[in-house]
Amino acid sequence: KLFPFTAPKPLLSEIRTFGLGDRLGIAAPGQLRAIEKYDAIPALAQQSIRELNLTGRTFDDVLDAATFGVFREDFRRGFIADGDHLKTDDEVEYALGSGYTMITLDCSEHIRNNVNNMTDAEVYGKYQDDKQLEELYCNKSFAVEDYIVSFSAEEFRRACLIYCNAIDHAEHIYRKYIEGRPVAFELSIDETATPTTPAQHYFVASELIRRGVKLTTVAPRFCGEFQKGIDYIGDLEQFDREMIVHAAIARHFGYKLSIHSGSDKFSAFPSIGKHTHGVFHLKTAGTNWLEAMKIVAEKDPALYREVHAYALNEAFGEARKYYHVTTNLNNIPSLETLTDAQLPELFSNNDARQLIHITYGLILNHGDFAARL
Repeated sequence: KLFPFTAPKPLLSEIRTFGLGDRLGIAAPGQLRAIEKYDAIPALAQQSIRELNLTGRTFDDVLDAATFGVFREDFRRGFIADGDHLKTDDEVEYALGSGYTMITLDCSEHIRNNVNNMTDAEVYGKYQDDKQLEELYCNKSFAVEDYIVSFSAEEFRRACLIYCNAIDHAEHIYRKYIEGRPVAFELSIDETATPTTPAQHYFVASELIRRGVKLTTVAPRFCGEFQKGIDYIGDLEQFDREMIVHAAIARHFGYKLSIHSGSDKFSAFPSIGKHTHGVFHLKTAGTNWLEAMKIVAEKDPALYREVHAYALNEAFGEARKYYHVTTNLNNIPSLETLTDAQLPELFSNNDARQLIHITYGLILNHGDFAARL
C-alpha cells in the first residue's frame, strides 16, 4: 500500500517482456540493473509448480523476493508475476491467491502426442465428426498477412485430434479464473514432443478466440530443440521460415508470440526479434543459476568440485526425469584433469551446463550444500 510500484501488474501486453525467473531468490537486483537499460518489462516472479517443488519454495516466497528486489532497486517501470506452467484448477487458484498477475496454462497433458505417428487412415478412424468445425476449417484456406494457411481434410483432422481437448481445457480455465480479472493469460502448447505447425497454431488460436477467450500470448512448440541452458538445436532456416508465419498468426489474432526455454538461444534470437517486429515474450530461468554456480567455481573451487561430483554421480539421473535434454555426460571433462583455474570453463561446455542446470533443485536441497552455497 505504501509503495505501489512493488506490487506486480498484468503487463504482459507491453511490447517486449522477458520472463527472468529466480530460483535463488537473490537475483532480482542484478536482473533489474540489466533490464533497466532497455525498453522491456520483466517477469521477475516466474516459477512453475515443478520449480517450487524442486527448490522447496512457495509462490509467496518467490513473489516476496521479487517485490523486495524491486523496492531495493527503486524500479518503477512495473513487473509481472507469472504462475508458470500451471496445469490444474488447484495450481491456478494457488498462484492467483498469492497475487500473481499472469497465468501460463500448460496444456501438455491435454495434447495427444501420438497423432503424428498415425497414418491418415488411423487418424480418420479416431476422428469424431464435428460438422461445425468441418464447415469452418476443413478444406479451407485463410489469409494471414502475406501468407496462406490451408487445411486439407487430413491436416484438419490431425489438428482436431491433437489439440481439441487442450482447447476445451484452456476455455474452462479462462472462464473460471481469468475472464473479467486483471490477469494476463498465456497459452502454452510447447511442452510436448509434437511441433506446432503454423496451421495448427492458427487452428488453436482461431478456436479459442471464436469461443471468446482473450489470449495475451501463445507459446507454440517450435521446430527443432529448445533445450535447457544451451543454444538452439535444429535447422535455423526452417525455424526462420516457420517463425515468419507464427509471428504473423499472432499479430493476426492480436496477441504476442511467446518463446519458452529461451535461455542462451543466441542463434535463434535474430529471427525472433525480426519476424515478431520486436513484439514478443521470451522466457528464461536457468541462466542466473548457472552464472551463480560459475561464480562458485571461480571463488570456491573446492565446493564447486563437490557440487559437480554430486550432480554428475547422484543427482543427474533423478533430475532428467523432469526435463527433456540430450546431455552426453561423456563429453564433460573429468574434474581430475582440470585445475581450479579451469573450472569456470566448464560453463562453456553444453553438456556440463545442462548437468548443472537441471540438477539445481537437488543441489539446493542437499543438506551439505545448502548453507555453504
